[in-house]
Amino acid sequence: MARILASDIGGTNSRFALFETDGKTLEMVDSIWLETHGAPTFPELMEQLWDSDFSASPGDFAAAVLAPAGAVYGGVTCPNLPNAPWGIDVREVDFGTKTVCLINDFSAQAYACRTSAVVGARDIQPGEGVDRDPIGVIGAGTGLGYSALIWAESRWTALPSEGGHMSFPFIGKEEAEYAEFNRRESGRNWPEGDSVVTGLGLRLVHKFLTGEDLAPKEISAKLTPDSETARWYARFYGRACRNWAIGVMARGGFYIAGGIAAKNPMFVEIPEFMAEFHNSHVYQDFLNSVPVRLNTNQESGLYGAGFYGMQLLGG
Repeated sequence: MARILASDIGGTNSRFALFETDGKTLEMVDSIWLETHGAPTFPELMEQLWDSDFSASPGDFAAAVLAPAGAVYGGVTCPNLPNAPWGIDVREVDFGTKTVCLINDFSAQAYACRTSAVVGARDIQPGEGVDRDPIGVIGAGTGLGYSALIWAESRWTALPSEGGHMSFPFIGKEEAEYAEFNRRESGRNWPEGDSVVTGLGLRLVHKFLTGEDLAPKEISAKLTPDSETARWYARFYGRACRNWAIGVMARGGFYIAGGIAAKNPMFVEIPEFMAEFHNSHVYQDFLNSVPVRLNTNQESGLYGAGFYGMQLLGG
């Protein structure tokens, strides 16, 4: 049995896990969550891991795969984590093995679709995906992540993406007013997925509609499926999902991940979400056929990183 160190480094939490694999299956044997902002640098985050009661130290594993929430270059650097105070260069840390690499955090979420991490995923739109056709993945949390899983050369490959920083489309006069409000309040060049379909986006749309400036947790605690904030947010989330499902022609299925929907499933269950997901003058039949599932497993990114590590080791 080979051992793999996997990590999912987000803007809020940095999750680590140790897996054992026989080349076909993954078993998580230990995990720990650390606060991303609790370390001033990446090497110091790793020192916190080694100094904890986590059951692995450098040299105790055959491969290490880390999945940061940012653009990855050459499998070794992520110079800028948009929602964290530092970047990553794996060459700054001794892992005790040469088989070390970075993948985007939503590439890891895509790979997780081929593991037991999605066994308990909830059907939002039932259906059967086409075997070995592209699988779309999206998820809102601190940021908005995108990926897709494709079958090529007898293996699964996840496409990296920073789609959360694409400009977000709005429709009609009322949404245009919100677009300007979002741009002004977020201080960004334009409204983007990261400022519309995230925790920040929830705070901004609620402030626009009600005048209340509350933290996302406070808003979630008071929302009902009938509230205007919930309906607007669900519509925006459905729009982001629809555009990505069409963009990758996700006939293999479509997975929604990330903490927002995991903690507030009503955002993808109230009618506004699916009405917007189906809203296409060309691809409505296709969108009605795509199986859509909500992955609420908060450790699925770890399984995805572990899966990629298993492929690196020849599994």
